[in-house]
Amino acid sequence: MDEQQKKNNNRVPFDEDNYTHNIHKQNERSLDRRSFMKLMVGAAGVFAVSTLPWGTIAARELTGLRSKQYEAAKVADISAVKVGDAIEFAYPGEHDSALLIRLGENEYKAYQNACTHLKCPVYWSKEQGEMLCPCHHGVFDVKTGAPTAGPPRRPLPEIVLKQEQGAIFATGVKRYDT
Repeated sequence: MDEQQKKNNNRVPFDEDNYTHNIHKQNERSLDRRSFMKLMVGAAGVFAVSTLPWGTIAARELTGLRSKQYEAAKVADISAVKVGDAIEFAYPGEHDSALLIRLGENEYKAYQNACTHLKCPVYWSKEQGEMLCPCHHGVFDVKTGAPTAGPPRRPLPEIVLKQEQGAIFATGVKRYDT
């Protein structure tokens, strides 16, 4: 290589600094830091506004401003459940498992039988007189549905019952007080 070629190989082919030669080109830097931040704040605002309807629905549901109405459903004939026994039934929907327990001659309690800790099924122990969750050794009081042992912190949702024409009917689900 001759001396002229060596000199041209180490030279920038135009009169600008090599690090800043592209800054002033048309539309090269249309999204700078300030524009990017404006875009992000705008996107966050659109997201916040778009979630407002779902937030109000969730708030109404959680605060109990709108009470749900359930249809009455026959659980069992009174003669089919002996004192101290329990039967499983579906209420309020066909996939919602519940447990009816006959405590006395005219005393019945029913709860949704999904543990309030991790939704494991809850079973009635006639010998111990309590409802048990075998997954994490949760224990619930049969009179109130409140947890008495284990990791559950909330009571089981109680199902409202009524007796009519020799049968027991489920008429609703009580909301949590806590």
